[in-house]
Amino acid sequence: MQSIVVTGVSTGIGWGITKVLIQQGFRVFGSVRKAEDAERLSRELGGAFVPLIFDVTDQAAVRAAAQQVAGQLNGETLFGLVNNAGIAVPAPLMHQAIDDFRHQLEVNLVSVLIVTQAFVPLLGSDRTRRGKPGRIINISSVGGKNGAPFVGAYVASKHGLEGFSESLRRELMLYGIDVIIVAPGAVATPIWDKAEKVDAGLYRDTEYFEAGKRAQNYMIEGGRKGYPPEKIGEVVWQALTTPRPRVRYSVMPDNVIMQLLRAILPKRVIDKVIAANLGFNKRNDLGRSL
Repeated sequence: MQSIVVTGVSTGIGWGITKVLIQQGFRVFGSVRKAEDAERLSRELGGAFVPLIFDVTDQAAVRAAAQQVAGQLNGETLFGLVNNAGIAVPAPLMHQAIDDFRHQLEVNLVSVLIVTQAFVPLLGSDRTRRGKPGRIINISSVGGKNGAPFVGAYVASKHGLEGFSESLRRELMLYGIDVIIVAPGAVATPIWDKAEKVDAGLYRDTEYFEAGKRAQNYMIEGGRKGYPPEKIGEVVWQALTTPRPRVRYSVMPDNVIMQLLRAILPKRVIDKVIAANLGFNKRNDLGRSL
């Protein structure tokens, strides 16, 4: 049975990826931060699921988990590594706490390097291992190519991940290890229930408050209409197994016309549409009249 490591599998996209890969006959080593999640998932997913308990930002814990996996591979290569774990810390950038911004980058970007460095020998950079080199799948986002207001820290982390992935892919050609981006749009996960509870108190007294609530409601509504997590799992499975994978898979529930408009419209036009939807134009007109 081929083995794959997936980070951040307790809920959402990571859970969907793990479920699909197990259905396709893989053994999945999945990372969680809490023992109770490890126990729950082991009951749900059966013997093909092996929990790894670590925080992706804890370098020592990640390396210990890599040693745990190595002990179960019997000298063979790891089939794949899926860097999925991530968070979103929303706020207007001009009012976001620097520690929150830094934490966003630490979890969504720095941790990907931590995890990759720990597991890349198992994927084939250790040439003593038997088997074909494995593949790395980095879970990006529609935010890896497009910036949206009020999620600038998240967008920065995903833009960074896209560049990181391209550089890594070209470096790991030395070992035959491929690096592929999977970039989902809206996915229907429990994150949208949490999004309703985000505290906007830090910028309640700023001019961004009303627009921020409007953007929040729009994202929640769109997110709940998104793809099920298993859809992302199917694309990850395809990226891991197809003989000639793309370098990037975009998984967008929007219709083709919306995707085409995003691709061809000038950025300034899109800016104006966003400003109108958030009520920024009215605020500008008010400022000019004072």
